[in-house]
Amino acid sequence: MLYRKVVLAIADGLGDRPNPILGHKTPLEYASTPNLDRLAAKGITGMMDLIASGIPVGTDMGHLILFGYEPQNYPGRGPIEALGIGMDVRPGDIVFRCNFATVDEHGVVVDRRAGRIREGTDKIADAINGIIVHGVTVYFQPATEHRAVLILRGDGLSDQVSDSDPKAPNDGSPFLRIEPLDLTKEAQKTALVLNSFLLKAHSILKDHSVNAERISQGKLPANFILTRGAGKMTELEPITDKLNIKGCCIAGESTVLGVARMAGFQTVTHSSMTGNMDTNIQLKAKLATESLAENDMILVHLKAPDLQGHDNEPFQKAKAIEMFDEMIGLIEKGIPEDVYLAIAADHSTPCEIGEHTGDPVPVLISGPSIRKDRVTEFNEMDCAYGGLGHLTGNDFVRTLHGFMGRVKKQGN
Repeated sequence: MLYRKVVLAIADGLGDRPNPILGHKTPLEYASTPNLDRLAAKGITGMMDLIASGIPVGTDMGHLILFGYEPQNYPGRGPIEALGIGMDVRPGDIVFRCNFATVDEHGVVVDRRAGRIREGTDKIADAINGIIVHGVTVYFQPATEHRAVLILRGDGLSDQVSDSDPKAPNDGSPFLRIEPLDLTKEAQKTALVLNSFLLKAHSILKDHSVNAERISQGKLPANFILTRGAGKMTELEPITDKLNIKGCCIAGESTVLGVARMAGFQTVTHSSMTGNMDTNIQLKAKLATESLAENDMILVHLKAPDLQGHDNEPFQKAKAIEMFDEMIGLIEKGIPEDVYLAIAADHSTPCEIGEHTGDPVPVLISGPSIRKDRVTEFNEMDCAYGGLGHLTGNDFVRTLHGFMGRVKKQGN
């Protein structure tokens, strides 16, 4: 068997729809992408549905699939986020992804992201971490920018509870009371605990010194916690064990890092990998190429296109894609000729929608002995004619594993 290595670069939320502001081009079509186009011209392309046609997926599910898992392996967003920021998560813990948010005196959500707060979140988190409510201990820790993770640890708990987050575009709506999603005592207890905690946390945070300082500077206070994505911690076989490979993930986004750790990949991050437009693509490219010496599969992630899609900023999304293209050029220069370089996205985030959709995303694979197709530009329209055809996320990842020599022959 011939074993080879793969670098998979993921542009979060890359897919989009033709936008009238961009002359009815998608941001990917509008952007200048000489490196992606060159790889498309010498590689093989296609269109990918992460699960199936028309089904939207979250960043967590999209990356779960891109790391090699099946959709049914999904443990919930909360456990993934907790692993991503290095929290101590134990079997049976109920885990939630959270936002620091701003609410007014009536509980109306003024901003779901508290002005995309970055500074002081560790101090705010410390003020509510370790609180005990109805015999249940609440662990709380900040994640990337306005995000955070909450763990409930105790007896008789369930992940079958609703979200308190009204979700985009519902700034201006009250936060939601958490309700049990089934009739079990465990779900009812969990809803009671969480509702009590959120009110208690608000009473602490509204007078916190960090928020007083933010208000004095004309910034929105992070005075409330919005919860969503409840999940119960489970154990999955690492993909690295299943394939007998070593893997490395370079990312600044806690969700991606969490899935990577579940999959058995070494994770590499840095404070300059912000998850936004100011992220350090030069460092990401450098680490990706250096990691090949000790690893068989490298995943390198860029969050910025997704954020611009959510904010309905098509020109900025095109700039984020150009950043991704620059990073790809740096990676390509630094890898040996016998290494495959693959491009994918975890989902589409069309600017006009401002949310994830089920639109397929373009993919490509470039490297040794590739059956090159006739596509010469990397975008949603041209890649529809590519040699990979229209495939699922599991099909795409299995194709990569096949190029690596890690897929077992079926039959004699």
